[in-house]
Amino acid sequence: MSDDREASSAGVTGLGGVFFRARDPDELKAWYQRVLGVPTEELMRSDGLVFAIFDEDTDYFGPSGQGFMVNFRVASLDAMLARLREAGAEVDEETQEQEGIGRFGWAVDPEGNRFELWEPAEGV
Repeated sequence: MSDDREASSAGVTGLGGVFFRARDPDELKAWYQRVLGVPTEELMRSDGLVFAIFDEDTDYFGPSGQGFMVNFRVASLDAMLARLREAGAEVDEETQEQEGIGRFGWAVDPEGNRFELWEPAEGV
């Protein structure tokens, strides 16, 4: 495999979603539905982009306490995690797979912001 192909398989292909905390996720979801017309599904999907509201005490964003977390789509989760490790980034050892959705991994940027990487399942 050429260096260019390796780099592209380890690169971000787009945004997968935006996740944020709320004191009252159900009420905030209802507000977004009422005011902006956003569907109230647990995970609203629009052209592959996920918009999700989590409880303010969620540990899904890691221990950072940050209010938002960005999810990046990637072509190869394994290649991107390897690239991050080589760059000295803090990378979670655990990955998750959700049937029909894809594989997920997490890392932290140099400022301490946790982000999610998503390799979509075939056809997603």
